[in-house]
Amino acid sequence: MADAELYIGLMSGTSADAIDAVLVDFSQPPLKLLAHHSSPLPPDTRAAIHELAQPGDSEIDRMGALDQQLGRAFAQAALELLSQTGIDPTRVSAIGSHGQTLRHRPPEGTTASNAFTLQVADPNLIAHLTGITTVADFRRRDMAAGGQGAPLVPALHQTLFHTPEADRAIVNVGGVANLTWLPAHGTVLGFDTGPGNNLMDAWIQSSLGKAFDEGGQWAAQGQIQGTLLSRLLEHPYFRLPPPKSTGPETFHLGWLDDCLEGMPGPIRAEDVQATLLMLTAQGIAASIDGLSAGNARREVYLCGGGAHNRRLQEALKALLPDCVISDTSALGLSPDWVEGVAFAWLARQNLRGLSGNLPSVTGADSPQVLGAVYPGRPSADIR
Repeated sequence: MADAELYIGLMSGTSADAIDAVLVDFSQPPLKLLAHHSSPLPPDTRAAIHELAQPGDSEIDRMGALDQQLGRAFAQAALELLSQTGIDPTRVSAIGSHGQTLRHRPPEGTTASNAFTLQVADPNLIAHLTGITTVADFRRRDMAAGGQGAPLVPALHQTLFHTPEADRAIVNVGGVANLTWLPAHGTVLGFDTGPGNNLMDAWIQSSLGKAFDEGGQWAAQGQIQGTLLSRLLEHPYFRLPPPKSTGPETFHLGWLDDCLEGMPGPIRAEDVQATLLMLTAQGIAASIDGLSAGNARREVYLCGGGAHNRRLQEALKALLPDCVISDTSALGLSPDWVEGVAFAWLARQNLRGLSGNLPSVTGADSPQVLGAVYPGRPSADIR
């Protein structure tokens, strides 16, 4: 591996269940995933993230403490990854750290006034504790250029997964679901389709005390409630044209409770779960149908935690019967590590002075070099 070009990608999504760490070699085009590691977040840290993801009191002090906790946790995840491989930190060109999103307020309509996005996990700590140059804060430069700051992964999707033989949708089902549209011929598009796992996770946590619905098994026991589903789909987000992005500030249990008020007759908890799964599926399927044009073969590849939800895959197959539906492992990259690889790639783009956003996706006025650089330490200082 003497000529390897190594980068680490660190990612924690809106579900806030774990830090995903990947080691990528870019010397073997387009790239080679060398190793991966998932470091679960402690329950108290996860609870702090979810509390801060909603407006509340004493946010600045709590955010500062969480920023430090996550900075150390992200650094530890990177070091554990390297320990598994036996690779010295000095051989890694950079870490791309997404951090943990606490708030995402994208521009609404045609104005970017007061739009902002906030991710924590102090990159100063990551760079100091690992000794590796760290690139972080990827989203705000796109927002400064008038963009949504999300999604950012479509640029990598285009690099890895485009084919002139078919129209492809790459759908990341994390807390929020986002879609990259890779037409066989034409402009790449992408946006958040709506809830991914976040509402299903929150509902099963509040109902059964479980972190998530493994394989969609609980949802499979319920019956979809048409009236509730219609209420949920009335949210104006689903009618917004892209570019658009969203987060738990918009789709959360408080909103679900409002929709449940006044429903005729009792609804079983598992029926709510089945309805939430269909909400995610319909948001994805309607977006794909809205983008399709011509007679090209249509393929849908899932990634993120939702790629393991068999019930969700079944729902998508029923809603999109003419589409080939699989996950990104069919394209050579495990669905669990796509986003981690993306932030390793974005770090590399930054250090090479290359843009990382797609204006056709985010709505930015121009391509931008994304992220801020936090230099590592000389190898002699690394402890």
